[in-house]
Amino acid sequence: MEVMKEILIVYGRIITILPLLLLVTLFMGKRSIGELPVFDFLIIITLGSVVGADIADPKVEHIHTAMAVIGIALLQKLISILIIKYRKVGKALTFEPTIVIMDGEFKVENLRKIHYSIDNILQMLREKEVFDISVVNLGIIESNGKISVYKKVNKSPVLREDIGVESLEDRLPNPVIIEGKVDHDTLAGVGTNEAWIMEQLGAKGLKLEDVFFASLTADLKLHVSPVNRDTPNYMKH
Repeated sequence: MEVMKEILIVYGRIITILPLLLLVTLFMGKRSIGELPVFDFLIIITLGSVVGADIADPKVEHIHTAMAVIGIALLQKLISILIIKYRKVGKALTFEPTIVIMDGEFKVENLRKIHYSIDNILQMLREKEVFDISVVNLGIIESNGKISVYKKVNKSPVLREDIGVESLEDRLPNPVIIEGKVDHDTLAGVGTNEAWIMEQLGAKGLKLEDVFFASLTADLKLHVSPVNRDTPNYMKH
């Protein structure tokens, strides 16, 4: 009987706490469930922990949980108002936007600071329908962890009908060097090899260890993003 009583208490708490949680979420506004800045992310986690403990453990005082939920919501609302009113508060409670691509090249130090890998950025670019970093004038990781992309002016998409041709050759670039390591399979797939890559890098005044990322199209157009843009002789090519 005692077990059945506790089960009924748990079900009763679910029925009463979830509507309260819904009202609290609506009160906090879209910002708390959309962009999820750092502080709002912590609020969501805290709410989940408080409500989860209340539902799972009948020994927890239900009224205390309800008051905690309301208190957390009021705190979040207060912080939201302060962020809007005082920009410094907002900057202190979230991540600053970080430039990760500039003029078609990765900003290596910035990537390392925010602990993003090349694969992370390439995936995010593909989700933005960008498959070639050389067309990116500026890539910024926003405070919510998403990427904003500003393409170069002359790199806007062109439809086949716009230029009066029936088909265009597929020239999507494939990564061939990632952090100084050569992808031999990809090179073989486009009909070339490491010796050719080394020759191309030498013409740009680069060594393999100087390359953070490089991509190659089917028609052998190589795009290189060096570890350090100030690499000797690189700017001369």
